[in-house]
Amino acid sequence: MASSRTMDPPFAGKFVFTVRGLMIGAFTEVSGLSVQIDVEELAEGGQNQFTHKLPGRMKWPNLVLKRGITNTDNLFEWFQQSSGDGFAGAGNQIHRHRGAITLMDAAGKAVRTWEFTEAYPVKWSGPKLAASSRDLAVEELEVAHCGFTTSG
Repeated sequence: MASSRTMDPPFAGKFVFTVRGLMIGAFTEVSGLSVQIDVEELAEGGQNQFTHKLPGRMKWPNLVLKRGITNTDNLFEWFQQSSGDGFAGAGNQIHRHRGAITLMDAAGKAVRTWEFTEAYPVKWSGPKLAASSRDLAVEELEVAHCGFTTSG
């Protein structure tokens, strides 16, 4: 007998970010999981009731990941590979990688995964440090990519 109760959506507060299978970290906030298709309008001569709307290019905004400071250096090490000495040591080339964000349920089981192509970090921000502040020390990573797929 089928249940009349619908499945509750998963709690969106537990997810991890990996690059090349290496766990970069668990984050408290991710934004930029979106895609937009540009629409080109074409006016046809003699047709005054509407304009044709044609699909154009897809736009994938950068991902912005935020988390509290942790004792792992994977996030900053990945960023350093795309900048400074890491960039120069790679022949002044950015190495783009596959990455994934996986949403976990309360039991730690994967609910949905977004896999990114040609991802590389473009910005890292450290915490705001102030002796009078009671805010959490948060670091932020911005990642450029060329699209994603999703699976559940």
